[in-house]
Amino acid sequence: MRILGLSIMVGLLMATSSLANDEDTDLATARGVVEQQIIAFLNDDIDAAYSYASPGIKNLYPEPQRFIEMVKRNYQPVYRPGNYAFGRSHSATGGNMIALELLITGPKGKDWRAIYILNRQDDGNYQISSVRLMKLKSPAI
Repeated sequence: MRILGLSIMVGLLMATSSLANDEDTDLATARGVVEQQIIAFLNDDIDAAYSYASPGIKNLYPEPQRFIEMVKRNYQPVYRPGNYAFGRSHSATGGNMIALELLITGPKGKDWRAIYILNRQDDGNYQISSVRLMKLKSPAI
């Protein structure tokens, strides 16, 4: 009986560990998507930057040029960040949605917090479905 109980406990610990590893992998993947989009912005690679946008964003901005114009107009700190660092992150719905905090020193040394929402697509890849940008009063980084 003790061996059965120990076997069940080990199995539960392994399952929990596997779930934690899956979440860590999902979060790392999502951070990579955000970072790749920022790199694309910095390199003026409009098509690459657009490729990380979710279908919902692409429906609103059906051409990469319109998308980049919107980003330049409304998300300048994300488009041209100085320093940036990832903050808190959260995975929900079994990893199908991830929220990431990005702390940014933007143009003119202003500090910002960006909250990214990424959703896992049918092909398993994450794409950015929204970004909320907030100006900070004190240094972010």
